[in-house]
Amino acid sequence: MNRLDETPTDSLVLRRALACFPSGVTAVCALESGAPIGMVASTFTPVSLEPSLVSVCVQDTSKTWPRLRVQRRLGVSVLAEEQDVICRSLASKDRERFEGVDWTADGEGGVYIHGASLWLDCSIHAELPGGDHTIVLLQIHGLQADSDRDPLVFHGSRFRRFAVS
Repeated sequence: MNRLDETPTDSLVLRRALACFPSGVTAVCALESGAPIGMVASTFTPVSLEPSLVSVCVQDTSKTWPRLRVQRRLGVSVLAEEQDVICRSLASKDRERFEGVDWTADGEGGVYIHGASLWLDCSIHAELPGGDHTIVLLQIHGLQADSDRDPLVFHGSRFRRFAVS
């Protein structure tokens, strides 16, 4: 192994390096005054089985997170591999995010994207500072999984599919 480079001061260099790690893509959504609000998070991680916790990391500059974090429940949808267009729509900053997106709300206010491979009914367990992000621990209250649906994978700054072997 060659000697490691110093930690880059250029955030683009660090972003490119961290893009070597593939991640799934989630939508974190809720109802606000009867209308869906949501955002995309590719920093989703299972954390604990007891209690049942997952985490997402949210940029501190997010304008959507302050609106989501005050909701009683959050719906987390792990997007399926054919949902890259939906992902782009939900990540949009210059148009209605839910335009053309099929979704369902539950009685608690969580919003779920149709066709996702996993739905989680969550509430905020804790928020922790993490540099220019907030690490949000979400407690799972309910779930529905479709293990036959492959997840949407983000790697190298683009969407990828699993290879069949």
